[in-house]
Amino acid sequence: MRGSKVDMEKSFDEGGIVMQEAVWGDMHVSFESFEEAFDATPFHKGCPDDRCQCPHWGYVLKGQVRITYPDHEEVIRAGDAYYLPPGHHAFYEAGTEAVEFSPYDAFKETMEVVQQNFEAMKS
Repeated sequence: MRGSKVDMEKSFDEGGIVMQEAVWGDMHVSFESFEEAFDATPFHKGCPDDRCQCPHWGYVLKGQVRITYPDHEEVIRAGDAYYLPPGHHAFYEAGTEAVEFSPYDAFKETMEVVQQNFEAMKS
């Protein structure tokens, strides 16, 4: 299987955030672009410890992402490959682009909470 930003459908395009996603077997893959700075923290309210519990592997193409854990912080920059274990928050700097891989079941479970919080914030 393969995918590119050219042929993967946009699943989300709002507020300067563009997500292009696919499910390959039991893996979720996404191209993510953030025109403006974005703090994902409020969207994980209701997850265990109010933190993202889905593990992610990826590569930052442009920009940088600040990841916080209960006991430390990391900055992932353009050119870095990464692994994010469960229990993190992510803050994307403006202009960040990444490609990310996640186990589909854990991703789907987390996105159910994210979607509920997104809808609540829109109201």
